[in-house]
Amino acid sequence: MKNEVVNKRILEGVVTSDKMNKTVTVAVSEFKKHPLYKKYYNILKKYKAHDEDNSVKVGDRVRIAESRPISKDKKWKVIK
Repeated sequence: MKNEVVNKRILEGVVTSDKMNKTVTVAVSEFKKHPLYKKYYNILKKYKAHDEDNSVKVGDRVRIAESRPISKDKKWKVIK
């Protein structure tokens, strides 16, 4: 059980806000094709991610990984 590998989701997006302490808001865009109408559309979701040393700024492209719940809304961590 100790050597068990856990697959965590990794997403890539752009930082839209860094006004909170140790927290950034990351916008993740997904391009999908509608199953019936075959038209492509864009889905934009925002995630709050933990940034321990406040090193990420607005406009940076970052990768976030799923983690344990850090607060009510934060369940992601910024990885470089």
